[in-house]
Amino acid sequence: MKFLDEAKIYVKAGDGGAGAVSFRREKFIEFGGPDGGDGGTGGDVWIEAANDLNTLIDYRYQQHFKVRTAGHGMGRLRAGESSADIVLKVPVGTEILDEEKEHVLADLSEAGQRFCVAKGGNGGFGNHYFKSATNRSPRNANPGQPGEEAWIWLRLKLIADAGIIGLPNAGKSTLLSVVSAARPKIADYPFTTLHPQLGVVAVDQKSFVLADIPGLIEGAHEGAGLGTRFLGHVERCAVLLHLIDVTGDDPVAAYRTVRKELKAYSKVLAEKPEIIAFNKADAIDDKALEKKLKAFTTKVKATPLVISAAGQKNILPLLRAMMKVVAKNRRSQYEPDPDGLTTEDWKP
Repeated sequence: MKFLDEAKIYVKAGDGGAGAVSFRREKFIEFGGPDGGDGGTGGDVWIEAANDLNTLIDYRYQQHFKVRTAGHGMGRLRAGESSADIVLKVPVGTEILDEEKEHVLADLSEAGQRFCVAKGGNGGFGNHYFKSATNRSPRNANPGQPGEEAWIWLRLKLIADAGIIGLPNAGKSTLLSVVSAARPKIADYPFTTLHPQLGVVAVDQKSFVLADIPGLIEGAHEGAGLGTRFLGHVERCAVLLHLIDVTGDDPVAAYRTVRKELKAYSKVLAEKPEIIAFNKADAIDDKALEKKLKAFTTKVKATPLVISAAGQKNILPLLRAMMKVVAKNRRSQYEPDPDGLTTEDWKP
């Protein structure tokens, strides 16, 4: 299945049905009177998050969604039939934005969440509604109100606890394949990964979701390489794993290149907790590794973990470090603060 994380669609709610103009004409009823029924209500357009989806590919081939017009009123006080709602299913983690992409209308981060993007129009009143002591035979009825319509954007952000970032060929896909059951494409050329990959990582009887996104290069925020389009998929992560190829000429420059692109994309993303790891340690001799490690620590003021994804070296300490940050983030999200309620906060 092709991965699609952004789609633009047109939605149109149902128009309300028109009210009817009708009069009773029955035998033995001398004064009939108005009996025009009301029109039905137009259906709404809803967007709902579903667990069994992981891409927006369904909206690649159909972009227009319209609810039919509700039924019109009829004589004998018969109301028109309301039109049924349309429910569009999207993956969990989908954001709904306006046409200009300036405002987020809704963020469907949990399964079952739904949002009404277009409200159906109300049905018009029939002429029986306008009957009064001074207007015994009204000959007017209301038309149905039009339903709302809009162009909207759907943008998917994968739900992951941790994300792997780094330059192309840093070994991100290899690491994901080693620590989880995911099987991303692995090759010895840049940009092997063309779309994000997810894997479930188990460590010490706990688990978290790890995301591997395509590599960044210098100028990615200006569209170089695959750009920064996929960085949105790690915005929800609790921790970022910055993977650096230690066999490269300058690990410090590699680190700063990616950090520059993160800051250019989002200040919030650049401030997320980060774990730095030197990968491919088995492909370099100990003396050169120690020299690069010392230079990096001196210039960046951070000590990276030394691992080998292909050789599965020091993988467990890395996973435990990520799990520690993820667990802390989960506690802050779901556990109540025992000191959060005071006597000043209490209200009857």
